[in-house]
Amino acid sequence: MVSIGNFFFKYRNWIFILFYAALFIPSRPLFSNEQFGEHYYLFPILTGLFITCLGQLIRGLTIGLAYIVRGGKEGKPYAEGLVTEGIFNHCRNPLYVGNILMLLGVGILANSLFYVGIMIPVFLFIYQAIVLAEENFLRGKFGAGFDAYCKKVNRWIPRLKGIGKTFASMSFNWKRWILKEHTTQFIWLIGITLLLLLNYPGLTGHDVKFRNLLLGIVPGALLLVYVLIRYLKKTGRFRE
Repeated sequence: MVSIGNFFFKYRNWIFILFYAALFIPSRPLFSNEQFGEHYYLFPILTGLFITCLGQLIRGLTIGLAYIVRGGKEGKPYAEGLVTEGIFNHCRNPLYVGNILMLLGVGILANSLFYVGIMIPVFLFIYQAIVLAEENFLRGKFGAGFDAYCKKVNRWIPRLKGIGKTFASMSFNWKRWILKEHTTQFIWLIGITLLLLLNYPGLTGHDVKFRNLLLGIVPGALLLVYVLIRYLKKTGRFRE
């Protein structure tokens, strides 16, 4: 399992993008008007948006409170130190938990039985393998310190006890959140926009021209913000 995890770790960023693209594969719906009536679309929209926004919130809090420098090195797990502060004091893999919730949420938003029933279980398998590979590396590097951390903090299920104290004792670095998360945010928001406008024509009153107008304006505005942040980052005008 560790060797499988090492393989997926090397391509984990591409995997996330591919899974996002799979949202647009045609599928039987999770919710239909036969089951839930004419307002059936409210179920996937409200439930999906809640879950995916919760995932993004977890990612944002994790990055803003205590960012973990573990981006990998030469395609393999790597860590400069054992980070146990912030959200990492309540869950060992909060960024991955956030990713899982983000994808599950947009899968529900897409109203895709295929995505929720097949793609999400595959994604969970991949992440379990990646985490086992990372833990194998961390245990080898930090030894007893990492074992003690594992006994205290769950791998997947966040421990909410003491979360208020964690928030009170740390300051949220919003600049770091924007700098580290703007690409993920851009892809995420573009996906949500496309799903809402393409899958739910009732949101635009079944007006194709208005929908197409929004399909141009909203992604265009998001792209401008993304390019601006990239420019400010590259020129050093926006730093942590």
